[in-house]
Amino acid sequence: MQILAIRPERGPGNTVARFDVQLDGMRLYNIALKRGQAGYRVFAPSAFGIAVVTFTPETASALISAVLGEITANDRKHAA
Repeated sequence: MQILAIRPERGPGNTVARFDVQLDGMRLYNIALKRGQAGYRVFAPSAFGIAVVTFTPETASALISAVLGEITANDRKHAA
């Protein structure tokens, strides 16, 4: 898994960031990382009102950890 790009979202709403990722021979774009009452979740874009991609709990957890790690590392880099 490789995070290709992260676009933090500031402002109202529960979307923390949108990101692009490469997974096992495929690239997924514009995945949303959202913060909810039960913690963080990831959502792929939809087409015609239906999710284009869904994630197993293990993949979702790995994506959340990777994106939060990148955001934290980037925040530390800019704070220095």
